[in-house]
Formats: sequence, C-alpha cells, structure tokens
Amino acid sequence: PVKMELRVLSPPGRHVSSPVLNEDIRVVHKVVLTGGPCGGKTTTASRLRSFFETLGWKVFNVTEAATILLGGGVTFSELSLKQVDLFQENIIRTIIQLEKVYDDLAKLQEECVLIICDRGVMDPSAYCSKDAWGKILQALGTNEIDLRDKRYHQVIHMVTAANGAEKFYSLDNNATRSESPELARELDTKVSQAWVGHPYLDIVDNSTNFEKKILRVIEAVCMRLFYRVGVELVPPNRFSSKNIKRKFLVQKLPPLIEFPSTTNFTVQHDYLHSSEEATEARIRKRGSDGHYMYTHTICKIINSEKAETRMQITAREYDALMSQRDQRRHPIYKVRHCFLWKGNYFQLDQYTNECPDSCKGLLLLETFTANTGDDLELPQFLKIVREVTGDPCYSMYNLSLMEEYKNVKPNDADNSVPSPKQARIQ
Repeated sequence: PVKMELRVLSPPGRHVSSPVLNEDIRVVHKVVLTGGPCGGKTTTASRLRSFFETLGWKVFNVTEAATILLGGGVTFSELSLKQVDLFQENIIRTIIQLEKVYDDLAKLQEECVLIICDRGVMDPSAYCSKDAWGKILQALGTNEIDLRDKRYHQVIHMVTAANGAEKFYSLDNNATRSESPELARELDTKVSQAWVGHPYLDIVDNSTNFEKKILRVIEAVCMRLFYRVGVELVPPNRFSSKNIKRKFLVQKLPPLIEFPSTTNFTVQHDYLHSSEEATEARIRKRGSDGHYMYTHTICKIINSEKAETRMQITAREYDALMSQRDQRRHPIYKVRHCFLWKGNYFQLDQYTNECPDSCKGLLLLETFTANTGDDLELPQFLKIVREVTGDPCYSMYNLSLMEEYKNVKPNDADNSVPSPKQARIQ
C-alpha cells in the first residue's frame, strides 16, 4: 500500500513537477463523470472545476450529448427500437465530436488541463441491446478497447440517489429526464456495467452525505493523477480516507457461471532494464479479440515512499521498448477478470501456464478501496485464502525474477504463510 502525505503544488499552474520523471511536465487529464440519473454529476463537475482552477489548471467541461439532443424535441419513450438504436449511435458520434473540440484545444493549451466529460461514449450501450451495440460498433468502425479504454484516463461512476439516498432523488434540475426511482436504479446498474473493464474505474456510492460524496470524487481525481504521473494534489485536509490497493490470494477459479457479469482481458507484463537505483520500469499489453492498449510505467522509491507514472504508448513504442527488456525477469502473462461486487470494482488476475513455475496458476484479487478493515465485502463466490497486501512474495516485480536472482523469501516466522507456488498447490 502507498503511504504518503500529499501536498498542494506550489506554485500552481502552467506545469507540475514530477518526482518520477525528474522534470516539470504539462498534464492533460481526461475524466468521465457517469452514473444513473440524479447522481450529482452536474454539481460535482462544477466543484471539481473550481478546485482545479484554483491550482492554475485550465478546465474544460464537455456537455452531456444526450441532454443536447433530447432538448431538441426528442421524447425517448416515443421512439421505436430502430429509432432508439440509431439515436444511441448518433449520441456517440456527437460525444466524439464534442470531445474532439476540447481535446484539440488541450493540445495547444500552455497550462495543465483537466477535461471533465459529462458521460462518455460507453453510456449509450446501457440503453440498447447487446446485438444492437455490436452493430453500432461496426457502423462506427471501432471496438470497445479503443472506445472505452483508450479515450479516457479515468472514469468515475456516481451512484444514483435512488440507490442509498432515496429521499434526495429528484429530476427537477433536468427537464429532459423522467425516470422513476426503480428505473433509475436499473439504469445505474447498466451504466456502471458498461464501463467495467476500464483500467481506472472508481465507484462513488451514497454511503456518505452529498458534500462528502463530492469530496470523494475530487480525491479520486487527485489520487489518480498521483498514480498516473506522480503529481501530488490534494484538497486542504478535508478527506478522512485514502484509497489503497488491497490484494487477496484466491484458492481456485470458480466456474465462470458463478461470476457476475465480467469483462475479460489478456495481459502481458514485461520489466525493462533500469540503470537508476530503486527504479522499476515495465510495459504492459492489455486487450482482447486482437485489440490492445499499451502502457509504460516507471516506479521509483522516493524518501522511502513509492511513486510512479503511467503513460499510454503506441504499439510501435511498445515494440521499441521491448528491446530493453530485463533479461533477469520472466514475462508475466495473465487473464484479467473485471467485475463489480457490492459497489466495489474488482480485478481477478489469473496467472497463466506461460508464467514461470513459481506463479503459474496463481490467483490474485485486487481492488482500490478506502475500506482498510475486515468489513470489506469480498466476492462470496471466491474462496479467499488470505490478504497479501504489501507482501513482497506476491509482488509481480518479485514473481517475475528468475530463480537464480531471487533474494526475497517468505517470512519464516509464519509457517502458515505459503509461497505463491505452495499456495497454488494447496
């Protein structure tokens, strides 16, 4: 887990200082605010904008495309199924064009830029059938990897007030919406499921009052920026919790029929040679059905704390970096199962037979959460062996190391703690 004291950058504005890259950089961060009706997106977008503008960032707000089109006289309930599918396709085309306006401006902006999207290109999939969605993707000449995973740095799903804050559910601030609380909850579930598979999806529920819900969104953006580029941002000591990544050892993979709806990927990690002390570098290839996204991560230990930057790269850059692969380490191959459970976003990594014997068949469950106690609701269909958060034996960096170079061993004082290979055998 990452333990750190975050600070507001000073002076703010044009560039930010990345301790990982050892240079000042100009950041463009594109985030989607999505969710069911009456989740608080509009108010939160305004507060998020105000916060980043006080830091000297330029903030662009991408208006919700559906609201624009519905405001032109379209009554959704009067549309035929064929019209609904065509309407959703054109909503996506409108979103893409609206985002392009601000993407192009951001490229030429001198300051750091935050782009806040009121819903994104995956939201329309919640309003049409799976078959219709496939036809829309075909008509657009695209796929879910490009549409969902590559367009946005972060997705934040704000749960509708109809789920957990029913007395505050109201559509008075949006004349184009008319969903009942029951329909709002149904749509909320469908919209959240539409984004499952995005590498950086945050679910913000109604477990706190609305003010704290807004602050949790701001915190989520600040923390994602830290994990992405090592930039330290935080609102002035108003948060009582910080999200950390928790990791759990799973005994065996249950039948897929026992899973909730999942999005699955193949993932390949390769560590790169690094001449700098206390520095890790790796590249990742992640995707499905022949479509992939590529990521370059640099991780440093700075003042005894872990900081990292993650950059999306092209396939050509990925191939070029592969020539720098650390020959002391095995590639790591996984099948990643992404799903929602009890309001949390989980990823179950299944280490494949292509992995070294030390981790072949290993199953690790991960989630980002502010809940650090035993009351975190883990998926009931998985047999959890134990929590391994912070255990170096289950670090992918250590698991990839070839046997002749290994120097990390299990804690001999705890004979009940199996090594990854022992846990797999058990």
